[in-house]
Amino acid sequence: MYERYILISLSWCCVLQTFVYGAELPSDIEKCHFGDSTCLMRSINDLIKRYPKGIPEIGLPALDEAKMDNITILETPQEYGPIWMSFHTTDNIYKGLNNATITEINGFDEDPTKSRVVVKARIPRLLHEATYEMKGKYLVFIANTTGKLQSDFQNVQLTLTFKVIMEYRQNKRYLKIFELTSVVDLDRWIVWLADLYRENSDLTIALNRSMNENWIEFWNGLEPSVVKSFTNCFTALLSNVFENVAYDDMFLNSTNTADYYMQK
Repeated sequence: MYERYILISLSWCCVLQTFVYGAELPSDIEKCHFGDSTCLMRSINDLIKRYPKGIPEIGLPALDEAKMDNITILETPQEYGPIWMSFHTTDNIYKGLNNATITEINGFDEDPTKSRVVVKARIPRLLHEATYEMKGKYLVFIANTTGKLQSDFQNVQLTLTFKVIMEYRQNKRYLKIFELTSVVDLDRWIVWLADLYRENSDLTIALNRSMNENWIEFWNGLEPSVVKSFTNCFTALLSNVFENVAYDDMFLNSTNTADYYMQK
């Protein structure tokens, strides 16, 4: 009983120490000087390859199967008109972030609040699996169905642009993101909605085939909502890491940096 109490006490001490003093990057990850874009790209790409299952200690989730919040893809007002539609997804999982390659990175300078941070990446294949719920009306066609969704984004070129503000804790600087925007370009989008029309499997196949044959038109219509979901995804991913790891602890020769900015 006493040994159990000691073990619990030590565990809580470790948790509190992490909260107060911040988490540390793994020792096998290269640290760079502020603003060294070449080194930062090399270091982040190495981290992605080494840790596909994420690093829970610093708030980095699994990259090979990243779980995301519920997503609203489409929501038009139900004004009893001839056309309206709502499309929501739950149990969202993105697969393939562990194959991402950072191709450009700028803005992580000694004072990152002075400029925008830009991160560009290429993802050969990003697979989105989820449960979808669709309700709607298109003239005489009425939809009210749910099923499994598989969405395949191929050769994704992603650009994240954001600004940060600074928060001080225990004489260390921590970043907080605001105004994050994302731009997504891709070569192909393949989507499959199972049970789209339960009473007629042939119609389900035909509708899915039509969507994929005319995927550019569908993508142009849904792109703002899909990109918004990407934005939310990467905002949450980066924010978790920035919340846990002090900005100065990510870089070399930052011994006096936090003290300098706190005295300004």
